[in-house]
Amino acid sequence: MYDILTLNKISQIGLKELDEKYTITDCCDCPDGIIVRSAAMHEYAFSDKTVAVARAGAGVNNIPVEECTKKGIVVFNTPGANANAVKELVIAGLMLSSRKVAAAYDWCKTLKGEGENVGKLVEKGKSQFAGPEILGKTLGVVGLGAIGRLVAVAANGLGMKIVGYDPFLNEALKDQLPADTEYVDSLDAVYEKADYITLHLPCTKDTKGMINADSIAKMKDGVRILNFARGELVNGAELVAAMEGGKVAAYVTDFPSDEVIGIAGVTALPHLGASTPESEENCAYMAAVEIREFLEKGNIKNSVNFPNVELDAQGQRVAVIHHNVLTVMNDILGAFTSAGVETTGFSSKAKGDYAYTLVAAEKIPDSVIAKLTANEDIIKVRKI
Repeated sequence: MYDILTLNKISQIGLKELDEKYTITDCCDCPDGIIVRSAAMHEYAFSDKTVAVARAGAGVNNIPVEECTKKGIVVFNTPGANANAVKELVIAGLMLSSRKVAAAYDWCKTLKGEGENVGKLVEKGKSQFAGPEILGKTLGVVGLGAIGRLVAVAANGLGMKIVGYDPFLNEALKDQLPADTEYVDSLDAVYEKADYITLHLPCTKDTKGMINADSIAKMKDGVRILNFARGELVNGAELVAAMEGGKVAAYVTDFPSDEVIGIAGVTALPHLGASTPESEENCAYMAAVEIREFLEKGNIKNSVNFPNVELDAQGQRVAVIHHNVLTVMNDILGAFTSAGVETTGFSSKAKGDYAYTLVAAEKIPDSVIAKLTANEDIIKVRKI
């Protein structure tokens, strides 16, 4: 039996993937695995029993990944599960940035009570909300992952030219993008060419605050910026200054902050990107499958802190999380050899300073587990 702690309301579609071997609860001190959406976990006290955390979504900023890694806890995310939902909102954001729909909507509400004068007031006041069409304009897509690619295809279908930047893009992924996409090798090239810029990349020490006074100065006058990735990618104070100076015409974001709320030209939404029933179901399903595969078979797919490792072999298994030290591989296999156990399968990969190894055998004696557990370079050992 496995205990699964849910820290948010998780779609039942996903939880149905966890059968009678699982007890699912929102109150458990020592869970085997945790499924979380947006709940903050940085103050969470992890049990020694916990081996996995699955984030029903792409970003893991709410999870203390480094701490989990040191404790041998595998952190999963669900890349692509909410991509279509976010894409649709980004396309809506393109329209909102051009046509001043939100401001026009608010203004119309002020006409309540004007009676027969409403029509005349509308005709007199509508010019203040005029804005350009997106047809023929250039959209700079920064980050061509699952969401960025979908946005590029949809915007191209609406008649926009696409300029894409992603240092990790490969030729296979290019096949999923519009044939006339222009690929550039620097952010500066995007800034120079784009009428609209949409961000689709994680917030790291290198990308935090990437939209700032210096980068904005390289953009076209009247540029429109969309941020449905992470709020911290944008320096709010410097963006507001650029908007007040007329350099930036509009900013649409799914991450409101006190600095940008209420600023003319800013449309701030309350983090609605993945707020669709379809997205929540997709994320919950993927998270549940990841947890199940890891707990029952030791397989890792879509981990943010350990390598993907899968093993197709019969018998029992031992899952070993360890430091990326060459001698550990010999130590693991040596533990089986010294116990006279013949292995039926083996897979091992490294990711940075850490590695993960799966070994299968018809039967794995406790003496092998004890020997591996005593190794100082081994963080966690689990017999499956």
